[in-house]
Amino acid sequence: MPKRQLKGIVVSDKMAKTVVVEIERIKKDPKYHKRYKVHKKYKAHDDKEECKIDDQVIIEECRPISKDKTWRVIKKI
Repeated sequence: MPKRQLKGIVVSDKMAKTVVVEIERIKKDPKYHKRYKVHKKYKAHDDKEECKIDDQVIIEECRPISKDKTWRVIKKI
């Protein structure tokens, strides 16, 4: 089964080898059909510590690295 990959923006890099990535999705209201944005933050493992704030990155799902981290940074865009 392929691993999920998401594209988002780094909003925090203050932790050691960890970045917080915010993912933005567009959802549609089932009744009124209005589109709106939904944001969610994921903690991702950044082994080389090369990501900075406002970088666009692709993260991939992986095995649990810690309590909150189950994502890994694949590459910067």
